[in-house]
Amino acid sequence: MSKSIFAWASAAACCCAIATAAMAEPVKLPLDSDDKGTVYVAPNINSTETSAYTKGATVGVQRPDGSGSYIGTDTSTPRPTYSLGASTGGNVSLTGGVLTDGKANNGVKAGVTIKY
Repeated sequence: MSKSIFAWASAAACCCAIATAAMAEPVKLPLDSDDKGTVYVAPNINSTETSAYTKGATVGVQRPDGSGSYIGTDTSTPRPTYSLGASTGGNVSLTGGVLTDGKANNGVKAGVTIKY
């Protein structure tokens, strides 16, 4: 884990711009992995016709049972938005999170994922 998160995000921006546009889920690049789980970074990639660049990223932990947590920053808007959340594992997974820009944009999100 000697490489910085920002170096991974910058390198991944060029490689994953097309994949991110086509997928609903963000691209999660693993930084470190063991039997307890995986630490990942998911860069917020924006692309133009000729290039791709990052506007923030999310860093999180994904465990083998499906549970995890994350913290992130999105700088694609005039005021940066910060987010924090977690999810439980298993066949019925509960998720929750908060986001804020420190002023007017504040929110809470929650959900249930049922695996079948």
